[in-house]
Amino acid sequence: MRVLLLESIHHDAVARLESEGYHVESVRTALDEAELIERIPGVHLLGVRSKTQVTARVLKAADSLVAIGAFCIGTDQIDLGAAASEGVTVFNAPYSNTRSVVELAIAEIIMMTRRLTEKNALMHQGVWDKSAVGAHEIRGRRLGIVGYGNIGTQLSVLAENLGMRVSFYDTDDKLALSNAHRCATLEELLESSDVVTLHVDGRPGNAGFFGAEQFKRMRPGALFLNLCRGIVVDRLALRDALVSGHLAGAAVDVFSAEPKGCGDEFISELRGLPNVILTPHIGGSTEEAQSDIGDFVANKLANFVKDGDTTLSVSPPEQPGIFMKVLPCPKRGAGPVTALRS
Repeated sequence: MRVLLLESIHHDAVARLESEGYHVESVRTALDEAELIERIPGVHLLGVRSKTQVTARVLKAADSLVAIGAFCIGTDQIDLGAAASEGVTVFNAPYSNTRSVVELAIAEIIMMTRRLTEKNALMHQGVWDKSAVGAHEIRGRRLGIVGYGNIGTQLSVLAENLGMRVSFYDTDDKLALSNAHRCATLEELLESSDVVTLHVDGRPGNAGFFGAEQFKRMRPGALFLNLCRGIVVDRLALRDALVSGHLAGAAVDVFSAEPKGCGDEFISELRGLPNVILTPHIGGSTEEAQSDIGDFVANKLANFVKDGDTTLSVSPPEQPGIFMKVLPCPKRGAGPVTALRS
């Protein structure tokens, strides 16, 4: 069994898959389409995070692939329809990094509300600016959550525990937790919230849905966070809202175009703005979350190969019934072992 893991997937996943006798190749960076097409032949299990795009062309070139593990929450980087038609099952980690993303959101809301980034920058310049002007408590302020899924609901509960009032908007019918208020429209949420945070998925229909019109609807002096997917926000419209002073600040962790690996240059229209917190897609990048994700997805892949278990798979193959593929025996390197394709 050959396994290709991209984007510095946690060593716990490597150890788990190697314990099954699989040959694991781990790559530090993402691969572009052409690079992945070159590397994918002969690979039985593929592991990616958020940057590598597993396209229909990649899947067509994958002559041995039986399953893909997305070592993250989102799966929009994988062509799920093409995976299903090619008989490739896809797994993800829908819960493992939820807490890490929520904690980052809470931290950034406090940092912006207290203007800590500005105070920190001045202190490093040797300027002592002991002033309460523009600094506030988050208690009593209204948090508007766009997308009330696993992350949005946990953020809702923690924010209320800190004394915030919470509103949310979701296109699906979601049960409000605690005292959260469900908004009938996105406009209602934008016009009433002191802080707006996005937690939607990266499906194509969400691309560019938050732009100049939505920023204009937000309250003057409001704060904005995007910790979900870069494609959902018009970056130029966000910059205009910040430069004009309509928004007091923003925190952005995700970008439509991201560097392949650590140390590569990051380019964005938001660089250099003093009231913006920029982080390199680290919402789920804690040791705890990455270890949990590594264990969870690696176990899903191993159990799929051994038992055909597709529990919690996001894209089972389209073909009805059980499809078998003969692979080298992972324990002894000889003799057939059967991997279930669905």
